[in-house]
Amino acid sequence: MSGSGDAWVYGPDGARFWGRYGAAGLLVHHPDLGVLLQHRALWSHQGDTWGVPGGARHENESALDAAIREAGEEAGVPAHLLRLSFSSVVDLGFWSYTTVVVRALEPFDPIISDTESIALRWVAPAEVQQLPLHPGFAASWPALRERLV
Repeated sequence: MSGSGDAWVYGPDGARFWGRYGAAGLLVHHPDLGVLLQHRALWSHQGDTWGVPGGARHENESALDAAIREAGEEAGVPAHLLRLSFSSVVDLGFWSYTTVVVRALEPFDPIISDTESIALRWVAPAEVQQLPLHPGFAASWPALRERLV
């Protein structure tokens, strides 16, 4: 794909981050079901951890569009059932990650639709930290949780 962001970016300390143009993930919240989390495939970066569906942004793709695209590809999240709540950005200067937080207007069943997921599950916000979380998501979860409506 022309303009694909699928590539590693290396920080000054050698740490690597996925997404030539940054990355984005979608945190879907439903007041009764909780938040939709993805158990990441073992082969993926930080695999065998829980986080939100997401991935590399394409060239000139907004974080919102990337997050919704990735969640559709990885978890069958229906874009027409989502309402934007807010977004949160971690900007390292050379790379950024945006968590786009949306509210699901209706319940839906997520669908594993590619090899990047071991499982998808709705999790009560109070139970999220009991899972082995992706380090980036673990760091951002407390602040994200406080803003869920």
